[in-house]
Amino acid sequence: MKKLTSGEALQAHLEGLGVSIPVDAEVDPGGPLAEPVEVRDGSAGVLRSANRFAVLPMEGWDATTDGRPTDLVRRRWHRFAASGCGVVWGEATAVRPDGRANPNQLVLDAGTVDDIAALRGVLRPGQVAGLQLTHSGRYSRPEGEPAPRTAYEHPLLDGRTGAGAAEVLSDDELDELAERYVEAAVLARQAGFDFVDVKHCHGYLLHELLSAHDRPGRYGGDLRGRTTFLRTVVAGIRARVPDLAVAVRLSVFDLVPHVAGEGGVGVPEGRGSYRYAFGGDGSGLGVDLREAHELLDLVEELGIGLVSTTAGSPYYTPHVQRPAYFPPSDGYQPPEDPLVGVARQLAATAELAQRHPALTIVGSGYSYLQEWLPAVGQAVVRTGGASMVGLGRMVLSYPELAADVLAGRPLQGRLVCRTFSDCTTAPRNGLVSGCFPIDPFYKDHPQRVALTRAKQAAKARLR
Repeated sequence: MKKLTSGEALQAHLEGLGVSIPVDAEVDPGGPLAEPVEVRDGSAGVLRSANRFAVLPMEGWDATTDGRPTDLVRRRWHRFAASGCGVVWGEATAVRPDGRANPNQLVLDAGTVDDIAALRGVLRPGQVAGLQLTHSGRYSRPEGEPAPRTAYEHPLLDGRTGAGAAEVLSDDELDELAERYVEAAVLARQAGFDFVDVKHCHGYLLHELLSAHDRPGRYGGDLRGRTTFLRTVVAGIRARVPDLAVAVRLSVFDLVPHVAGEGGVGVPEGRGSYRYAFGGDGSGLGVDLREAHELLDLVEELGIGLVSTTAGSPYYTPHVQRPAYFPPSDGYQPPEDPLVGVARQLAATAELAQRHPALTIVGSGYSYLQEWLPAVGQAVVRTGGASMVGLGRMVLSYPELAADVLAGRPLQGRLVCRTFSDCTTAPRNGLVSGCFPIDPFYKDHPQRVALTRAKQAAKARLR
């Protein structure tokens, strides 16, 4: 991306890749990205965002072991507050301890609600605040070791996660878990949040339920069965906290899991048809959004007005989920130019946004665009390809990007995320969350030495 310093060079590169990404020639500080947007929830009413930027939900690895915020968590939320983003979509928070993806993930329960309310309190007046509710399913590691609970037996992923020894969650257990989601939503409203996200992305439990074609019982089979959990949770939230809006972050498509092949480059695992990719075309390598459209039809029927799109999973298709030149330590070298992955996500989001204009759709996958992010984000919003631009990793290195764009200030190049993937590599090696290469605080953090060693070991494995 550093060589693509002109619009002509960027367009020529995109043409060479055979993909299209909308790019505006100039960014207008008072233009599309500065426009307010209304989210219409069928029960809670209207939420108003002051602009078209949103902080995306991410997973923290730096809470206490009983799920409370630490100074590191609070620092991150203060930076979210300073971002200038109209929406702060708060980080992944487990609805019960056994659903944590790591031992230091936030947990929302009666014992932590006041501490999590204090996080909401650091945000600025007018920022719309949400909290992502999650159960990590096959990626649960509440004590540091895999403790997977799955939606169904998966022919490829079970061997990776140690899920062969895990029991598939029964219908009764899912009934109980759905009630726990509702109870967590009640607590989120008590903590002052405007909405909760019933998370359906990145290979976690509710995303996995969307591909549970072969699961018997009420939670599998056709799409109606595979969305039983969502419908149950939303009905419970509407009954108990009708003034709390509901959102969904959704992996709108998925591909077959990839593994490191020759030279460490990612290659598909398995051959032939692959029916476990929600939003896939059955081949494991293509996209078919028909079921994603059907799911968004249901979302609208449920009165949900806010959706964040993403794709794939950071565990088995990281090049699809977060396009980057540098892979995480447990990943593989990207099998395509990362701009191909960016274009794939933008195109899928645009198709969904144009077919579902009543929804406020927050796009993601923008970080690899680096200095081109504002010009692409403005073009996407201007052409109806999404309602809002979501910022994930970029906020860890450069929290004030949105504020700078909206004020007409030039970007601070030294803070722009270069997608080094250290924010993934560090947690995967048991270290805290943060941008170690760019954020001065984490550059000086004592765990940076351990991160360097982990990266060196990963490079050796990929050679």
